[in-house]
Amino acid sequence: MKFKIVSKGDKRSNKIKSTIKQYLTDFDLEYCRQEPDLVISVGGDGTFLEAFHRYVHRLDQTAFIGVHTGHLGFYADWLPDEVEKLIIEIAKTPYQVVEYPLLEVIIRSKLDKNESRFLALNESTIKTLEGSVVMDVEIKGDHFETFRGDGLCISTPSGSTAYNKALGGGIIHPSLPSIQLTEMASINNRVFRTIGSPLILPKHHTCMLKPMNDRSLIITIDHYTKTYENVKSIQCRVAKEKIRFARFRPFPFWDRVRDSFVAEGDF
Repeated sequence: MKFKIVSKGDKRSNKIKSTIKQYLTDFDLEYCRQEPDLVISVGGDGTFLEAFHRYVHRLDQTAFIGVHTGHLGFYADWLPDEVEKLIIEIAKTPYQVVEYPLLEVIIRSKLDKNESRFLALNESTIKTLEGSVVMDVEIKGDHFETFRGDGLCISTPSGSTAYNKALGGGIIHPSLPSIQLTEMASINNRVFRTIGSPLILPKHHTCMLKPMNDRSLIITIDHYTKTYENVKSIQCRVAKEKIRFARFRPFPFWDRVRDSFVAEGDF
């Protein structure tokens, strides 16, 4: 089996990376940067997102697993004091694959027919520095509302525990292939009106966002941010691709939620 390790870059994470790499190569596993079967993230959720996007072109061939050394390890199954056990599991035990849904975002320009396609593990957000975001929201080709406010967040089920949760969105189990559209400070008065509630869309529903003015948009895909001009539309839906997690032991989603947000402890 070929493997690659992506480290947070701090001293502790790099030491764990070196340990895992040394022992796995001693077990005759091949360290491979280009075409790994298994990518091991050592750090926090930011490191895991970095690993995901680095190998986003190999999702059907690469599985991911995380070792938690950061402040919040929602995607990480293993702790630093379990590294020795993890090494033996990787070397000796076939892993089970658990798949989570992803968000597909397609950005189209008014100036040409080119489009940019992205996949997000957590979410995509749309904001502007030029006043309010004004967008026509279409669902399955039908006009739903005209949004006015600070912005919109479109999240995956696994990403529903991230920025979406901070915005008041619901937490969705990743076994449900869906996306969630959540408002940021919408304007609601006698003139303007939005639904004022997160919308959960199934995989066969496409959400189309169409800017109603010429303002530049700041669009994020997970932790990547870029400013776009002359945006014609932003299409969002459940992607046909999925992320594949390598599981050597059960780690139920609701246990993650409880341990991350409810259970007391030091992080």
